[in-house]
Parts: sequence; structure tokens; C-alpha cells
Amino acid sequence: MATPPPPGPQQPEGQYPPPGLPPYPHAPSPHGAAPQDPYRQGPYQQGPYQQGPYAGPYQPWGQGYSPYNRPVPFNGLAIAALVLGILCFLPAVGLVLGTVALLQIKKRGERGKGMAVAGMVLSSIGVVLLALMVATGGARDFWDGFRGAADGSGGSAFSLDVGECFDTPTGSLKGLAIDVDKVPCSGEHDAEVFAEITVAEDGYPGAGALADEADQQCYLRRNTYAMDSWAVPDDVDVYSFTPTSQSWRRGDRKVSCLFGNADEKGGLTGSLRKDQLTLDPDQYSYLSSAAAIDNALDSVPDAEYVEDDLPAYKEWADHVSEVLAWEADGLPAHRFAPSAVKPVAALAKDLERSAKEWAKAADAPDVDTFWARYQKALKLVDPQKTVTTRKALGLATTPPKGDEGGGAGSGGEEGTGIEV
Repeated sequence: MATPPPPGPQQPEGQYPPPGLPPYPHAPSPHGAAPQDPYRQGPYQQGPYQQGPYAGPYQPWGQGYSPYNRPVPFNGLAIAALVLGILCFLPAVGLVLGTVALLQIKKRGERGKGMAVAGMVLSSIGVVLLALMVATGGARDFWDGFRGAADGSGGSAFSLDVGECFDTPTGSLKGLAIDVDKVPCSGEHDAEVFAEITVAEDGYPGAGALADEADQQCYLRRNTYAMDSWAVPDDVDVYSFTPTSQSWRRGDRKVSCLFGNADEKGGLTGSLRKDQLTLDPDQYSYLSSAAAIDNALDSVPDAEYVEDDLPAYKEWADHVSEVLAWEADGLPAHRFAPSAVKPVAALAKDLERSAKEWAKAADAPDVDTFWARYQKALKLVDPQKTVTTRKALGLATTPPKGDEGGGAGSGGEEGTGIEV
């Protein structure tokens, strides 16, 4: 029996090849020579799967796919930056997180660069939008609305301030309004807010009763905002926004008084505001006097004819006489510009003469005497007598149609309202 050769460099130790390597491809030769060692480099041709020393039919560990390979993780900050960018929530934070994520990805070799960049872009857009909201007051409006909805005191469906102009989605000032678009008063618009009223009732009075009260209160306030009633177009009417039953339960008690076109297809152009904020001292002094006279003339008794209630008409004439006498003394007391001094003085004399005729009407023994004095007194306060003074003061010089006393000039007397 032949003795196997000792272990050495020409033959592996042991009876079997190392684990993981293929078995010997050849049996020992019949002459007893040592078998060929396929695990050493030599001048022999390699097998079909051999690519180098100790190469086998499989790729070495660590190259290519292996079920034990762990994929490169995504960067958490990149994910957070993308989420904040999409939601536009805390855009500045999203921008910072995206920047930090890019640095970490480069250092750690993580994935998520695209998400970080996208989050930074969206967050940058959010920062710009936030800046615009702050600059235009949009952030404040949003917060006011949110706060009102949270505490149940949100008031009306939208906030309108005196002097603001707006368009409605339908172009109509009748019916139900959900929202409006504020626009500059200098251009075309559907309506202009000239007064705000707070309703005192605790219980909801109903849409009809609320609209009637709004019409009455708004008509009383229209000349306070548009003091130069001659500058108000004849097709302008008074409207109102009133609370709905739903907004009333949330605490809404505000009524907005509006100027709008009597024709639903029409609109307004330019502001109708003529008050102490927009008038010069001379204009304001004259229009204040004219407003007092108009209010006195508008307080005519309810009776349609003098003969129906002569005592009431005589009382009215006495009141008009007192107001005219007061304004005849007060107008010249104001220091008008030199160009307006003479026209104002002439107007004051007409007012004084008219006051005396009104006083005689107040003392009339019968209807015929009252009527004669009334006609003479009314001619002395004819609107045409004020044109020269108005021109000198830079005010409108065309009396409203159908206005006998330089009155409101606010269109028809039919009040209309809209619920909000």
C-alpha cells in the first residue's frame, strides 16, 4: 500500500478541499503521481467559470446583489423639508431643513437629495407668499377671521370698513352674499361702504324687520359721508348688508350701509366720499351749513297737505326759520378764501330773508296765508342761488334731478338690502 505524500505546498492538508471550493476535478493517476491541484495558478487552462485565483462559479462576496446587502437610507431632514414645502407650513423652517439635509447627504452618502431640493424650492415660494401677505395685510385678515371663527365672535361673513369699495361675485347687491372682492374706489366697483350700524336687539328680529331698520338708519347717515349731495349721481341708491340668522347666532350685529347703482347692470366709478377727511375747511363749513338747512326742510310733517294738519306745518315753518337764521349768521363768521367771500355773503342775505318769510308762515292764520308765505320763502332758498357759491368753493354745480332743496341726491327712496 502506497503511503500518501506529506502535506505540502503541492497538496492541501486533509482529505477534502477547503469548504466552499469545488471538489478535485481529476482522480489520482494510475502511476501514483500526485493529483493536479486545481486551486493553484499554473500553466494549465482554467475551467469555464474560473476568472482568476480561487475563482469559482459564483461572484466573490461583496460584489453585485446579495440578500444581505442593506440599501442606503433616506435622509430624514430631506423628507421633513419636502413635507413642509408641500404643506406651505413654516416655510422658513422647511428651507433651513432642506439646506442642512443637503450637507448631511453629501457627508453621509445618504439618499434624498431630490426631496431636499424640492422642499427648498417650495419653501422659498412659501416665504415669498408669506412676505406678500404681511405686506398687503392679508395675514392680519386671515388671523382675524380665524380668531373670530375660533371664539364664536366672528361677526359678519366678511369684514368691510367705511370708505372701502368692492365687487360682488354676481354683480348684484340683492339676495345672499357669501363673500366680496375689495377693489380700489378709484376704479369701477359695485358698491362703496359709507356707514356701519350696530343693531341693539338681543333676539333676531327677522330678515324683513332688519332690512327695514337698516334702510331707515342708512338713509339718515348717507349725507354724513357724501356731504356734497350734488356730487352723488342720480342713479346711485342706498343698499345695506345685514346679518343672516346664522351669523346672528355667532354674534353678528353689524349692518353695513352701501352706495350702489340703482341698475343692477350698472356700477360706480370713483369714490363718493365727501366729508371732513376729504374736504378743505371752506368746503366743509359750507356743506355743514347746507346739511343743517336740508335736514330742516326734510322734516316736513307726515300730513300730505297743509289743510290736513295746519298746526304741524306752522310748527315746521318755525323750525325752518330758526335754522335759516342761525346759518345766515354763522356762514359769514367763517373766514372763507377771498374768492368765496362775496358769494357766501350774498347767500347769507338770501337765507336771512327766507328765514323771515318762514317766520311769517309760522304765524299764518289760515292755509292760504301759510301757502303764500311758504312759496316766497322757498324761492329764496332755491338751489340755483347756491351755484355761484359752490363754484367759488370748487364743489359740484349741478343740482340733483327732482331735488328741490339740494337734498340727498341719492337716487330713489326704495331701500334694498342684502343678507350676509
